[in-house]
Amino acid sequence: MVQRFSFNRLTRVIRRPAFWLIVALLILITISHYRGFIEHPSFFTDLLADVGLNRHTFERIAYLVPIIWAGFIFGWWGAVATSLVTLACMLPRAIFSSPSLGDALFETSAVFVVGNMVAFGLEMLRREREHRVRLAALNHISSMVSKSLELNQILNSSVDSIMGVMDVDVVLIFLLDEKADELNLGAYRGVSDAFIKSVGRLKVGEGLNGMVAQTGEPAFINDASKDPRLTKMAVVKEGIRSQIIVPLKSKGKVMGTLSVAMHRQRQFSQDEVELLAAIGSQIGVAIENARLYEQERKVVEQLRASEEKYRELFQNAHDALWVHDMDGNIISANAATARLTGYEVEELCRMNVRSFLSEESLNLAKEIRAKLLDAVPVVQPYEQKLITKKGAVAILKLTTSVVRVDGEPVGFQHIARDVTQEKQMQESLRFYLRQITMAQEEERKRIARELHDDTIQSLVVLARELDDIASSQKGLSEYKKILLDILRDKVNDIMTGVRRLGQDLRPPALDRLGLIPALEWLSSDIERRSELKIKVKTYGISRRFSPEVELVLFRIVQEALRNAWRHSGATSATVILVFDEKKIEITIADNGRGFDIPGAVGDLVKDGKLGLAGMQERIQLIDGSLKIESKFGKGTVVVIEAQV
Repeated sequence: MVQRFSFNRLTRVIRRPAFWLIVALLILITISHYRGFIEHPSFFTDLLADVGLNRHTFERIAYLVPIIWAGFIFGWWGAVATSLVTLACMLPRAIFSSPSLGDALFETSAVFVVGNMVAFGLEMLRREREHRVRLAALNHISSMVSKSLELNQILNSSVDSIMGVMDVDVVLIFLLDEKADELNLGAYRGVSDAFIKSVGRLKVGEGLNGMVAQTGEPAFINDASKDPRLTKMAVVKEGIRSQIIVPLKSKGKVMGTLSVAMHRQRQFSQDEVELLAAIGSQIGVAIENARLYEQERKVVEQLRASEEKYRELFQNAHDALWVHDMDGNIISANAATARLTGYEVEELCRMNVRSFLSEESLNLAKEIRAKLLDAVPVVQPYEQKLITKKGAVAILKLTTSVVRVDGEPVGFQHIARDVTQEKQMQESLRFYLRQITMAQEEERKRIARELHDDTIQSLVVLARELDDIASSQKGLSEYKKILLDILRDKVNDIMTGVRRLGQDLRPPALDRLGLIPALEWLSSDIERRSELKIKVKTYGISRRFSPEVELVLFRIVQEALRNAWRHSGATSATVILVFDEKKIEITIADNGRGFDIPGAVGDLVKDGKLGLAGMQERIQLIDGSLKIESKFGKGTVVVIEAQV
């Protein structure tokens, strides 16, 4: 804290030569004022007479000189002190020796008032000058720190300017590291390397600068070497005495400290403290701006690096990537898109997506666009067809997303993978599977027919021959008749088994009567052979389908019911057929023990559920869908849907 008046200050005033010159001048004027034998030169006396002044009036006016001089040298308080001394010198002469008491008192008072007014005016002029100097210094510092956003450049230019403005020996700027809760020396002038090494890092609250950083208030240190708050002996070794330390602030937040110091004792004025505090605020704002700029620069660099990485990924991606605006004009595309379409990237960026789409594909694209813009869920990736430069049709698995800027849609981004060969392979596999399945069914049909036409007929003939032998009484013992009856019963059992086998291989009702009668026969047959009770329900107008569709649907229902019979422990099952104009839906539900459904079709085979895998493969032959729902203790529901 700056002391306005103290014994030390008085001592420094007394030591100034100007003080003794003023004292000597007061003594000379006072001696001349009181000693009448001291004569003025005749020309000077005549001059005073011409202007209407006598000797004593002139001497009283002469007292204005030390008053004004003291005010100019020491400020207004010096003028007041000097005017009081002159008043004490003039009053005895005016009261006791003046022939005209009233005039003498008036002149004495006038000298006191005029002297103080002139001194006050000079003080105001001095303060105005200092204020202008202060503003000029602030403007200079402001212009220096505003020339750059680089922190080191700001700090170095600041300490150079402060050295000149404050006329000090040492300038130190410490920056606050909030994470480490410490001050780091950012810039300095006028100190040695040993000093820098010692005080280059301070904890907040440590030493004088740490105290200012902690309190956020300026501090004046008259003699740092004797201050009890000093924690670094390097300050004493450096010979630092008087100091002003102010916080560097921005928006009320301490950013660091600014310290100016002298190698001798110096009484800093309050104006100097305020000037340094204002400079500290300027530097604090500049430091915050520099840090914000540095953060923004790092963010920009990260964004640039991220953009370059994204662009590299975009350009080198195996999948085709392209972006187009709301009108379909392609903005950017990668090399994979060029390979897919047959066009160069430069050509693509001048084209519209309508160039690649047939009417059917364009309608699908419009549908997807509308759903995405309305935030309607879209199953992705979806299948889309694209016309290449050579006119070939490429089948794509496409994922589309909306590109938004400030929440507004500006375009669409597509990620596509060419699955043309995969689709062709799938079609080939499906064709082969269909052919194998149909060959298998034809073989079953042939075997069933041969069993019915040959094997069963032969067994019928054999049974009749046994009956004929048993019914004849020629030479047959009772024991042999019993054996013949047993053989005949076995032949009948074999015939029944062969007939059932033939029906299992290919139920005649399916070819003759259609799907519903075949399922009713299947249900009754399973009921006869097990304890499972089955109900068959139909809704809608029943009709016949193609033999291939009816056979696939029958086999899937057959497999589902057999699973319920043989594996689930179910006691009841329901088969529901719903006929629609364009599709049929069949639901098979049982009350069995249920099971956990694997996540993928391939896992069915791994888990040994070959029947379910076969059901899935069969439904694909007619482009249908199969859905299985099951949980332990909750039974199983199989839903078949096919377009017919």
